[in-house]
This record gives sequence, C-alpha cells and structure tokens, in this order.
Amino acid sequence: MHETLERWGSQRAFILAVTGAAVGLGNIWRFPYITGENGGAAFLLLYVGFVALLGLPVMMAEIMIGRAGRRSPMQSLLQLANQAGATPHWRWLGWFGGVTVFLILSFYSVVSGWSIEYLVEALNGDFVGSSPAEVGANFEAFLADPLRMTFNHTIFLLLTLSVVAAGVANGLEKLNNLMMPLLYLLLLVLVGYASTTDGFGTALVWLFRPDLSAVTPVVVMHAMGHAFFTLAVGACALMAYGAYMPDHQSLPRAALAVAALDVAVALLAGIAIFSVVFSQGIDPGEGPGLMFVTLPIAFAELPWGQLWLGLFFLLLLMATWTSSINLAEPMVAGLQGIGLKRGQAAALVGVAVWLVGLLSVFSFSSLAEVHWIAGMNFFELVTTVPTEYFLPLGGLLIAIFAAWVVPRDIALRALDAGPTGYRVWRTVVRYVSIPLTLVVLFSTLI
Repeated sequence: MHETLERWGSQRAFILAVTGAAVGLGNIWRFPYITGENGGAAFLLLYVGFVALLGLPVMMAEIMIGRAGRRSPMQSLLQLANQAGATPHWRWLGWFGGVTVFLILSFYSVVSGWSIEYLVEALNGDFVGSSPAEVGANFEAFLADPLRMTFNHTIFLLLTLSVVAAGVANGLEKLNNLMMPLLYLLLLVLVGYASTTDGFGTALVWLFRPDLSAVTPVVVMHAMGHAFFTLAVGACALMAYGAYMPDHQSLPRAALAVAALDVAVALLAGIAIFSVVFSQGIDPGEGPGLMFVTLPIAFAELPWGQLWLGLFFLLLLMATWTSSINLAEPMVAGLQGIGLKRGQAAALVGVAVWLVGLLSVFSFSSLAEVHWIAGMNFFELVTTVPTEYFLPLGGLLIAIFAAWVVPRDIALRALDAGPTGYRVWRTVVRYVSIPLTLVVLFSTLI
C-alpha cells in the first residue's frame, strides 16, 4: 500500500476526530458507575494522574506510529520495522489490533443500540410514573427480545459504516466537526440543569473532595485500567487516525488537548449524573445498571425529566457513534491496503461485525446459558477479553515498538516535539508507562 493521500483538513479537525474516538461508553457509562463503586474523588484523582502517566504517553506513541508510516496500521508497522532493521513480525500487531477492534465493535454496536431504544422511550415518556421494579423489568424484557435488539444493532451499524464509507474528509471529519461541539453543548446544558437540583452541591463535594482513606490497591488498579481504556489506546485504531494527521502539527499539544477534552466529558457527565442520583437519595455505587435502570427512575421524578432524560440518551448515542467510527476505520483502512475500495471495505466490515454481533444479541435470550470460556456466555466473553486483556497487551506492544524499535530520527520527526520533548516522552514511555501497563495486564490476569 502506498502512502495515504488523505489528511484531516485542519489541526482542529484532527483533535476533534481523536476526541470523538476517545469519548464514548467509557466516559458516559463506565466512568460514572466505576467512580461510584470506587469512592468518588479519590478514584477521580488517581484516574487523572494515570491519564497523564499512562494513557497520554501511549496514545502519543500510537498516533506517532501512524503518522510516521502514513499507511494502514499493519503496513505502517511493517515499514517502520524494516527501517529499523527489526523483525517484520511486528506487522502482526496491526492484525491483533484489528481483531481487538472487531470484537469490541461487535458488542459496542449492540450496547449502543440500547441508547437508541432508551432515547425513543424517554421522548415518549415511557418512564414517567414507573416504579423501580417496572423500569428494571422493562430493561430485562428488552434484552430478552432479540428482534428489537437486532433492529437497533442494525440501525447503529448502518449509521457507523455509512460515515466510514464516505471517507476521511466527507465522512469522519464532517461528522466530528458537527457532533463534538454539539456533544459538549448538550453536556453543559445537562450540567446547567443539574445545578438546579438538590444534589448538585453533594455531587461536587463527592467528586472533588478526596477521602484518601478510600484509596485501596483495588481502587488504584481500577483507576489505572480506566485511564488506559478511556483514551481508546491499545487497538491500533489511533494509528489509522495518525496516518491522516496534518504535516505541521505538534503531536504532544494535540494529544494533550484530546486528553483534556476526554477527561472533561467524564467530569461533566459525572456532575450531571451524580447530581440527579444524590437529589433522589440513590446510592452512587449502583454499578453497571446505573445508566439503564437507575437514571431513568431518577430523571422520571424530576420536573421536565422526560426531556432531560431524552437529551441524556441523545448525548450517549452521539458519543458512541463517534467512537464506533474509530473502531471501524482501521479495519476499513486495512482492507483498502489489500486493494479494496473504501465502500466495499466498509460493507464487508459492516456485514461481518453485524453477524458476530448477533451472538451478543442472543446472549440475553436463546444463547444465555451457552458458556464459552470460564462460565461466560458470548456477550460476557466479548465484553471482558478484548477490553481487559487485549487492549493492555496491545498498548504494551505499541509502547515497546514506539520507544525501543522505531528509529530515533523517524520518531523525532513524527512526534514534532523537538529533541527535549522527544527525550521526555521516550523516558516516560520506557520507564513509567510500560511498567504501569505491565502492572495493569498482570493484575487483570491475576
């Protein structure tokens, strides 16, 4: 594959695109409930620290590889390995990343379909007057209905692959330029509404006044793992975005802007959600059901709750849409690298992901008791292994390749941070980020 000629139209477009890739379920679904389970402000403080020491340097490494190679992830890795005189087997890291994003997108599309269902139900006022038991039963009934689940899964994939098929400038860039400012506007509107609730002050104290006695080894590990997960690193997806990066743009400044915007989404979502939760006297440690069971109950009891809940699920749908495009892009770019046209590659990826996604759909009904590994059904397996094992392993290998294999002059030019900035980045990746990633990986395995 020759060097890609596609580029983001501006530095702003690149930052919005990578932010759109990073912002998703991890910020709006996972961050609130994992913060709730791990003590609030103490977890938040650790999470921000690990974003700086772990997530940000590895994200820079991944983007740098794509920018230096200007090809699909697999081809970029192969070219840089050849230039370094290293084994060409490094290219299989791109294949491993493709498998990772394929598996993640297969369940991501299914879960994102839930936000479509809830957006419609919220706007219809279906949660108004419902008891907690009724809301929970409604969610269980939806999960057990494979036709409704498949319909939403299909709609979401069509939304995703139609944008990817349109290309970098006409698809990805235009969507992110529209969606990301709108997403932040919606978040600010929701926070503005949250400030009028009784739980706003309590939420701020709980999120921003750390109780260091709440810090345990488990809390530290969860903060480390979430910092890695939230920036969408480890699957070579950001390599594809890096290949389209403008020639004259400081990668560290762009990556820092992305990290700041990503953390801002998590914080704003946390303020909005926990203000509502505390105003209704609900336990913030409700776990993964916080989004689809607890919040509808809480919003339904508030003035104009139907409207605000609808806006919230619109926000969730927008965030997952931009993230899913990031998951699909490296697979499409890889297929383009072997000669397929972009539209053909997008269609092939879409059909394959849709078919595998059906296994997740039926994991809540006819395949619920079919256990694949360690007593897990397919949905449990595909939401655990790629995110908790494959992403840290991919991130570790990306960091090693970027900091130890890529020739210094190539990395220095692609990073565009000057000799001092390059040395600082390389030192942090080699002696901080790589050891921390090993800790994440081994703690997960243990």
